[in-house]
Amino acid sequence: MRTSIQKRKTKETDICVELNLDGGETEISTGIGFFDHMLHSFAVHGGFGLKIRAKGDLQVDGHHSVEDVGIVLGKAFAQALGDRSSIARFGSFFIPMDEALAFAAVDISGRPFLVFQADFQQERVGGFDTCLTEEFLRAFAINAGITLHTRVKYGANAHHEIEALMKAVAHALRLAVTQTGAGMLSTKGCLS
Repeated sequence: MRTSIQKRKTKETDICVELNLDGGETEISTGIGFFDHMLHSFAVHGGFGLKIRAKGDLQVDGHHSVEDVGIVLGKAFAQALGDRSSIARFGSFFIPMDEALAFAAVDISGRPFLVFQADFQQERVGGFDTCLTEEFLRAFAINAGITLHTRVKYGANAHHEIEALMKAVAHALRLAVTQTGAGMLSTKGCLS
């Protein structure tokens, strides 16, 4: 099974992530309601089993918690993928959500990179600073060892824009991690 349990404890956060790339239960608790909603959507739309328990210094703000969840989730993806052989490797997806349209493309390459293009219409959604969306995706991509391109094409409501983006990332990843049985999809014979 393609699973991983990863933990990270610092003076700012205490995080545990349990990931199953092939499905399972979803339980998310970070202390940031909108972020929990986005992570739950990510798991459901990616077809992933995902449990996240995070405690952080929310009295400061959500930055440390959001970024560190991205780090730990990225490490879980990297471990669950193993040597990355026999997967589709690439995936891309558009998601519309009401007035918003978002796109994501992923290469599970072993070469971490993030392209993030979004200009959210509001600075906050509930207790979540919208600028933390980029911080989360950067931490995730770097620690998962993936190339991730994301773009919110348009929208008027930051909740819709971010949710469409997270669902697009999840669907792109779902396609990329699909097992093909075809060996390593690389002309070099390795990924990275």
